[in-house]
Amino acid sequence: MVSKKSRSEVRANKHRRIRNHISGTAQRPRLAVFRSNNHMYAQIIDDTVGNTLVAASTLEKSVKAELEKTNNVDAAAYLGKVIAEKALEKGIKEVVFDRGGFIYQGKIQALAEAAREAGLEF
Repeated sequence: MVSKKSRSEVRANKHRRIRNHISGTAQRPRLAVFRSNNHMYAQIIDDTVGNTLVAASTLEKSVKAELEKTNNVDAAAYLGKVIAEKALEKGIKEVVFDRGGFIYQGKIQALAEAAREAGLEF
């Protein structure tokens, strides 16, 4: 009988492989994205020190108030805009995008494109 890994296991393994090649520095931190069934989270991380420089999620009251639902493409796009604005306020212009093992389509793509349009470079 063939045993099949769960989607979350497959994603975790992909993320581990991606993280072997991607790391954030002080000059170019890492934009890490995570999505659950109900919410999305984005952080900008300096891996050399292990600090989270900027964070945003659909759980925040200011973000949640603007959204009808917290788990759709529109919410992801809005979150991308919010994280980019927060990063630019802190003086962060360039980042390395870490999709967290998720496929680059749908919500992840919407977040990335909205962040690019708002001024982040990656």
